[in-house]
This record gives sequence, C-alpha cells and structure tokens, in this order.
Amino acid sequence: MTDRPRRAGRAPPRVAPRTARRPVPGGGRPTAPALPLSDPDDEFGRLLRALQDPAPGVRQTAAVALGLLGDARAGASLAVSLTDPDGAVRAAAAEALGPVGRGAARPDLERALADREPVVRAFAARALGRIADPRSAAPLAERRTDPSEPVRQEVAAALGRLAGPMAFRTLGSMLSDPSERVRRAAVIAIGRGAAADGLGPVRRALLDPARRVRVAAAVVLGRWRDRTSVGPLLELLGRPGTWEKPAVLVALGAIGDREALPSIVSSVDHPARWVRVCALHALGTMRARDAAPVARSCLGDTAWSVRGAAAVALGAIGDASDLRPLLALLDDPHPWPRRGAAYALGELGLSEAAPRLRESVDDRAADVRLAAVWALGRLGDDGARGPLLRLLRERSGAGARPPPAEAMDDGGSLASDAASRLFDATVQALGRLGRGDPDPEIAEALRAARDALSEEELDRPARLPMPEVAADPLPTVRTLFDDAMPGSVGGEVE
Repeated sequence: MTDRPRRAGRAPPRVAPRTARRPVPGGGRPTAPALPLSDPDDEFGRLLRALQDPAPGVRQTAAVALGLLGDARAGASLAVSLTDPDGAVRAAAAEALGPVGRGAARPDLERALADREPVVRAFAARALGRIADPRSAAPLAERRTDPSEPVRQEVAAALGRLAGPMAFRTLGSMLSDPSERVRRAAVIAIGRGAAADGLGPVRRALLDPARRVRVAAAVVLGRWRDRTSVGPLLELLGRPGTWEKPAVLVALGAIGDREALPSIVSSVDHPARWVRVCALHALGTMRARDAAPVARSCLGDTAWSVRGAAAVALGAIGDASDLRPLLALLDDPHPWPRRGAAYALGELGLSEAAPRLRESVDDRAADVRLAAVWALGRLGDDGARGPLLRLLRERSGAGARPPPAEAMDDGGSLASDAASRLFDATVQALGRLGRGDPDPEIAEALRAARDALSEEELDRPARLPMPEVAADPLPTVRTLFDDAMPGSVGGEVE
C-alpha cells in the first residue's frame, strides 16, 4: 500500500478491487439527474452520460474528467456515483467532488466516510478538506481511528483545513497515533491553521520517537516564528545525529532569536555539509552581521553547496570588503557558488562587480545567468542594457524550456528551473534599468516581446529569481511589462 491513496485517474486503486455487480436498491443502475444542456452532444453531456456506462472503467474515467473540468453542474451526478457498486468509481467520484461539489456535496461525502473501501473514505476526507465546511469536523473526527493509515492521514489533512476548536482537539489526539505518517500529517495540519497560542502540541512533537515527525514539528515552528520553541529546538539541535539538524537550523534562523546564534555558528563546523549549508542559511536569514567572518571562512569549503550558501549568506550580512572574494567565486568550477556570488554582489549593491556580472550573463549554467541578470538590474548597470536586450530577444516567444540538470560534486545532478525564469527576470531587470533614464530601444524591445505573448501568458504569475519569490502576491507578467515601460498608458507606449 502506498503512503497516500492513488489518484483515481491514474489507475484503479489497489485497495479498491472490483466488487460484484450488485444492483442498487430499487433495481437497475444509479442514474444521474437530467441537466439542461445547450448542446446534448457537448463534452460535458457525454461525460455525464458516461457515468452510467455499463463498463466501470468508463464510469471511473468520466468521474475523473468531470473533476478536472471543475463544473459545479456535475455535483449532483457525482454524488449519485458515490453509491456506484464499483469501488474505483466511488473513489473517483469522491475525489472529483472536492473541486466540483462544494457545500452541496458535504452530506454525501460525510456518508462516504463510512464506505467499505478505504480509498473511498480517504478521497471523501480529502474532498471534505477542500470544501472546508466546519460542520464536517465531527464526522471527520469519528474517523481519527480508522483502521486504514491513508484514511487517517487524509482525515488529519482535512481537519487542518477546517480549523476550529474541535478540529484541533482531534488533531492533538492524533499525535499519539501508532503511525508516524499520521502523526506527521497531524503536526503539519496543526501548523496549517493553528493560532500562535495553539502550537503546544507541535512543540511536544519535537520529542516524538520518529525523526520525520520531529522534522515536521521544527518546520512548523519555524514557519510560525515561535520564540517559545527556541529552547526545545536548541535541545534537539544538541542531540547526537544529524537528521533533524538542517530543519532545526532553518527554523532557528526564521525565528531570529539571538539566543540561538552561538549554536548556529558552531554548526557551521559540522562534518555534514547540509548541516553547514543550513547553518549558513540561518545566519543570513537572521541578518547576523557579526557572524560574517564565519560565512567568509566557508567560501573555500570543499563542498560546492557550502560555498554557494556562504556566498548567499554574505549577501545578507557582508559588506564592501567581500567584493574581491565574491568576484573570485564567479570563477568557481561549480555553478552553485557562481550563482550565490552573483546574488550576493547584487544584494550588497557592489557596482564595481558589474563588468564581471555582464560576462556571467553568458555563463553556461542557467542558474548563474539568472542570478547575473537579477544582480545587474538591481545594480542599475547601464552597461548591461546591450546584453539584456540580446537575451530578451533570444527568449521572446520561447516560453519555458525544460530545466537542465547541473552536475553535482557527488556524481548526482541538480534539477533547476532557472531557464524558465530567465525571460521574466530579464523583463524585470530592463525595467529597473530604464526607470532613471528611459531608453526608446528598451521600450520598443519590451513592446515587441510583450506582443509576442498570448493573453494567458501575460496573466500568469511571474517566474522570478530567488530574492523576489517571497513577494505575495507575485506580480503577473503583464505587470512586469507595465512597470518596465515608462510612459505606458493602458499597456501602450506613448
């Protein structure tokens, strides 16, 4: 059995074998209510009729497709399919009712929580979580001791979406579940919607016997920036072993309490490279400028990941004295330190680095090119206009390209989506260059690049480099162009 129930659209769930073709009460097959359709032969109408097909595989596929369409008119028909004699069809209907059924499907899904097939119960719980009606807290709570582990996982996730006193009381009780997967799901669910004063159960989960639960607890406490948990997190950091240390260090950095600084600094010398990486990340997140010498000492680390993390940290806590070592890191044999150095030079506003960063726009690694583009825009380097315009014209209309894989120092590979972010980052950088001194050539190139995009592409969220991704909400591509074109009115350049 997998950790989670299989999506019904991918394959019939293994935990839901085909059942006997038993008649439904009253005889015959379940029928979907007739719905007014402007065209009886349209795709939607065919899918509704397919819910009554004699073949269970067809009925299952129809239910999956209706869920993907997300049309609320299918809710009543899918609710009828929750009584289908075939377990896989019922599972598909339960999953589809999450995006389709909305509040009207709640009573049917609550009844499906008692279905004889675990996968149906699991998908029903998931759908109720998407609907997020507080009235579902009680029936979901009744399934907290369901014999199926995946069902209990989905119950925990759903209760986290519902929130409310009953949901959190139930989640607290699920932290003693015999399954570590369920306890982990409960920790994450509490963190999803708890108030800051409701994190006590998560702090206690730092003592859970399962390391995955302890890691989840650390992540949640860091996300909430819970200062009360600094002591327990430091205690966990001091234990032997390395498994939880990265998550604990990231959490302590996010919380930002200076009490943790000595322990974070000492972790920079840990033999495990990912512990060192996360310690450096924490120092940068805390803006611990007095720890800059520690980050500088790691620029020559034997692990590329540590060198890269040290460079990024210096972008937050370094100063102008870091210009020379960061420029030297732009020649590192691995792309990750080169990327980190480019970001740091831009963050620190070291304009003397601009000529070298222009060369990095042609780096063989997309991650380095992306960081260099962002840094040049941040520095407002006039000399970058030519390289950035060339990059814009090369990328215009190309869309997202498959992410490359960068070589790692341990023989593996590093997946990257930097290539798909280059176009948006270039638009942003050119806009920043043109704000102080509008350039007709830049404005014309931006207009041509914008006109090459569809309306759908213009309205998608922008794919931006690392220093920009925390923006909430992210700007759209259309907004990037509007901001980048001085004197634009209604999307047209004057």
